[in-house]
Amino acid sequence: MMKLFEVDPVRDPRWSQFLERDPRASVFHTPGWLEALRRTYGYEPIGYTSSAPAEKIGNGLVFCRVNSWLTGRRMVSLPFSDYCEPLFTSAEELEFFLGSLPAEVKLRDCNYIEVRPMTAVPHRSGKNSDFWPAKRYRLHRIDLRPDLDQIRLGFHKDSVLRRIRRAEGAGLIEKSGRSGALLKDFYDLLGLTRARHCLPPQPYAWFENLIECLGDALDIRLAYIRETPIAAILTLRFREIVVYKYGCSDAGYKNLGATPLLLWRAIAEAKSTGAQEFSLGRSGEDDTGLIAFKNHWTRDSTPLVYWRYPGPVSLKNEAWRASMAKRVFALMPKRVLAATGRMIYRHIA
Repeated sequence: MMKLFEVDPVRDPRWSQFLERDPRASVFHTPGWLEALRRTYGYEPIGYTSSAPAEKIGNGLVFCRVNSWLTGRRMVSLPFSDYCEPLFTSAEELEFFLGSLPAEVKLRDCNYIEVRPMTAVPHRSGKNSDFWPAKRYRLHRIDLRPDLDQIRLGFHKDSVLRRIRRAEGAGLIEKSGRSGALLKDFYDLLGLTRARHCLPPQPYAWFENLIECLGDALDIRLAYIRETPIAAILTLRFREIVVYKYGCSDAGYKNLGATPLLLWRAIAEAKSTGAQEFSLGRSGEDDTGLIAFKNHWTRDSTPLVYWRYPGPVSLKNEAWRASMAKRVFALMPKRVLAATGRMIYRHIA
């Protein structure tokens, strides 16, 4: 009979060893990502497994405990992560874990538990084990196994290829790495982009901690016209998968096609270094502009559903609250918006 054991996914070396063996593991499962969450927001990472402390870990589900005076106590798998697949070898293991989690809600005095799988769907049977859809997204991925010319042929001729050619002829300068100067230019562009979307930027410390905790698994790419930064992307890598996590730009230079150029260069480099997939990340189902942009790069788009216990969850109410928040943010000066980001992100997980 299976038992539930807790594991520290940051400090227990067995967790990293397990991730190296499991083909479904992602950068969001790694100790580096979890430690950056802990340092920036104070979240406590915790893993659950049926492997005893003296055994190799053979399965697992990782969470962060979020304790907020503003939004309550909860366990999320994982905050600010596109997805976090439960790593189990059978449906029976998944059923056991999901059936055990409601007891953790009571034990930890949580408002709810949220899981963010890529493919697994929580079993919904019985009043006390019901997980309900909490949020819906689309996930776009580019298959890097074909040769590079074939990959490029899959891009939209006008919206991608023509803009790449324009950028290549514009004399843009590309820089990449993890230096403090690059991070500063990236963050300045991020502030412009988030303000344009009526959203506060993530705390600067979040990106500092990601760089320190993930090291060469993280890459920042910037495009400059002369000395002026005009577009940037931030990618993450774990084994053969590269994830496009953040992108930002100066809208005044949109016509130069800098962002498509940076993405293309990142895709080409990922391919050349043995990556088999380039993930364009999640998009909200109602974010038609972002989905259209990603559809120009790949038609490999799959639904991504986050699940919550207890439920049900009113998706309309969630969308209404997000809409109201954006209206408030739209009225804030940029400096106030940045300060707001430093204060609220740890509460929204």
